[in-house]
Amino acid sequence: MQHQHEPSSEDNNIRNWWTKSNLAWIGFLAIAGFFLITEHRAHLFGFLPILLLLACPLLHVFMHSGHGKYGGHNGREK
Repeated sequence: MQHQHEPSSEDNNIRNWWTKSNLAWIGFLAIAGFFLITEHRAHLFGFLPILLLLACPLLHVFMHSGHGKYGGHNGREK
């Protein structure tokens, strides 16, 4: 006995993703991204030191979980 299986909506979404026009767009975006990165490398790498400096306050906040909440004080002030 054979059961007929209807494709699920997930199967249809995957099939619809790999159309010729979508593949053309993916190829175009990959080529455009490559040329943007290679031609503007100096501009992109110039922002790295700034990003590191901006990451410091974020890391401080998230690593300490806010001031006064980390151990060692036991709720007492010195």
